[in-house]
Amino acid sequence: QVQLVESGGGSVQAGGSLRLSCAASGRTSFSSYVMGWFRQGPGAEREFVATISRSGGSTSYADSVKGRFTISRDNAKNTMYLQMNSLKPEDTAVYYCAADRQRLGLPTRPGLYDYWGQGTQVTVSS
Repeated sequence: QVQLVESGGGSVQAGGSLRLSCAASGRTSFSSYVMGWFRQGPGAEREFVATISRSGGSTSYADSVKGRFTISRDNAKNTMYLQMNSLKPEDTAVYYCAADRQRLGLPTRPGLYDYWGQGTQVTVSS
């Protein structure tokens, strides 16, 4: 089992940047988990943003953030990051980190992840 805590959210103007962090704790090694970022805007379903393999060597992004967001992880620090550049108002959402220990590959569906953080709000104004 793993506990996840997001931080780094806030309010920023369009074109700005934010860096989200997801700190993991628990008995199982952080490097055992595929990690992902998801977001949920007002009245919307939770949607995939990015995912990263256990080693950090492979990543996948939603088309809407490709080229603007970068996912990374530091297994020695039990932490995952999401660097968000060129932010747009449509990026406004609660951002969640998630962990999956069981599956191979880079899952993009929220239902495939076993553990979730509480979320951090990102607001982008025009």
